[in-house]
Amino acid sequence: MLVTGIKSKPVYAPLQADTRGRYHLMLGMGVGAAPLLRVIAQMHTTAAAALKHTRVLYIPEAAPAIEQFRASVGDVQSFADAAALLDRFRVILGQSLMGTRLYVAGPESFIGLAMKIALEFNLNKDEIRAEECGSLARRVYCIHCRATTENVRTNIVRCIACERWLLVRDHYSRRVAAYMGVMVDAEVPGELPPVKEMFL
Repeated sequence: MLVTGIKSKPVYAPLQADTRGRYHLMLGMGVGAAPLLRVIAQMHTTAAAALKHTRVLYIPEAAPAIEQFRASVGDVQSFADAAALLDRFRVILGQSLMGTRLYVAGPESFIGLAMKIALEFNLNKDEIRAEECGSLARRVYCIHCRATTENVRTNIVRCIACERWLLVRDHYSRRVAAYMGVMVDAEVPGELPPVKEMFL
C-alpha cells in the first residue's frame, strides 16, 4: 500500500563545509554528532578562522561528543530534547545576520522540524545543509484531524488525537514537516492490513 519513489520525499546529501558562509550554525541530535564533527574537521583544514563564528546546538546521547565539539568550537550548547533545542534555534535565527549557513544532522523527523523553522526565517536552500542519520522513525500528520504522531516505526499507526488507523504514506510535506497519514479502513471499518515495522 505504500507508494515508493514519491518526489516529495526528501533526499539528503552528506554534509560538507560551506566556507563561503560568514557564520555557521550547527544543529545535531545523537549520532548526528559525527557529520557535524566531520564538517568542523573540514573547516580546520580549509577555513580555520570560520570556527570563531561557529555555534553548535546539540542533543547528546553521550558526553564525549560534547567534549569533542568544545575542543574545536567555543559556543556549544547542550539540550535535553528537540523541543528545547528548536526553541533556542528559533531565537538564534531571529538574531542571525546575512551569510549564516545552517547544518543539521540527525533523524529525519528532527531535520524536518529544523528545516520548517529555517524556512519561516527565509533561509534559502543554498544556506541549508542536512544529513540524515539515526532512527528512520517518522512524524505522521493525520489528514483527518491535523494532529501529528511522533516516532512512528510501522506502516500503520493509530492517530494520537482522533484514533483513526492511518496508513503512513511516503508523501512528505515540508510545510508540516511530516509524512501524510490517511485512514486505512475507510471503506471497510475495522479491516486493517498487517501492521509491519518499516521505519527503524
